[in-house]
Amino acid sequence: MSTDMRTKEEKEMRLKEIEAAMSGTDFWNDKEKAQSLIAEMQELKDSIEGVSKYDRLGTIVSFVAGAGGDDAEDFAAMLFRMYAKYAENRGWTITILHKNENDHGGIRNLTAEIIAKNAYGTLKHESGVHRLVRLSPFNAKSQRHTSFALVEVVPKIDKRGDVEIRDEDVKVEFARSSGPGGQNVNKRETAVRIVHLPTNIAVHAESERTQERNRDKAMEVLEGRLIRKQEDDRARELAGLSISKTMQIEWGNQIRSYVLHPYKMVKDHRTDVEVRDAERVLENGAIEPFLEAEKDLP
Repeated sequence: MSTDMRTKEEKEMRLKEIEAAMSGTDFWNDKEKAQSLIAEMQELKDSIEGVSKYDRLGTIVSFVAGAGGDDAEDFAAMLFRMYAKYAENRGWTITILHKNENDHGGIRNLTAEIIAKNAYGTLKHESGVHRLVRLSPFNAKSQRHTSFALVEVVPKIDKRGDVEIRDEDVKVEFARSSGPGGQNVNKRETAVRIVHLPTNIAVHAESERTQERNRDKAMEVLEGRLIRKQEDDRARELAGLSISKTMQIEWGNQIRSYVLHPYKMVKDHRTDVEVRDAERVLENGAIEPFLEAEKDLP
């Protein structure tokens, strides 16, 4: 029986049965069965505690520049560096799957993969619009400027198949993999772009050497995004909210603000957590106060 179909009491009863079996002297005689029971025990514990079955996976994080021109694209690059530094501090492995840069080193969009246990569960509430307020380095008068960027966090699927993706529902395109500034680093069309037609979700992958491997990676990212969409839609339905259309990356939708002028502060608008050392947050990836407070978010 799937654990999702059991009542809490049935799950707790089954958990006690497994724990009793584990205390037996012959538990490890059948290693395959023992490992299966341990996996079931962890799944039961997660289900009872309200933890997603996906929380313990790695994650795919995307960054998209929004309103704000060059400043927004620079902000998207700042956010990528912030999360990359956080990942580095934790010993996580991060790999860029796709990057579209401008001539200033800013990011129009970028997708990165983080391979680490619990990475998705740790970062999943970072999804949303982020806002930056500062004196613009791209303005000759150095005027105060507000820009926006979107961060999207989805689970990195270890084994595909949780979401049905029909061949007729996807459009696959191939292109040459490109480096910074759009320079071709590969004469073969190994980069892959996949569009999921029913949802209009588009994903890219170009980190692998072959078309086939990039296609597999792109499909993995697509499945993760579809799973995240299902989770978000279900959460909104349970809260009695309508299913939202594509979020605009602009004023009014931000989950967090990074203010560098006239004062310095990072504030999360959902949890009201404030950190005065804005440079430490952005440059050193010191986002732990926000992640800790997010544990109480639905």
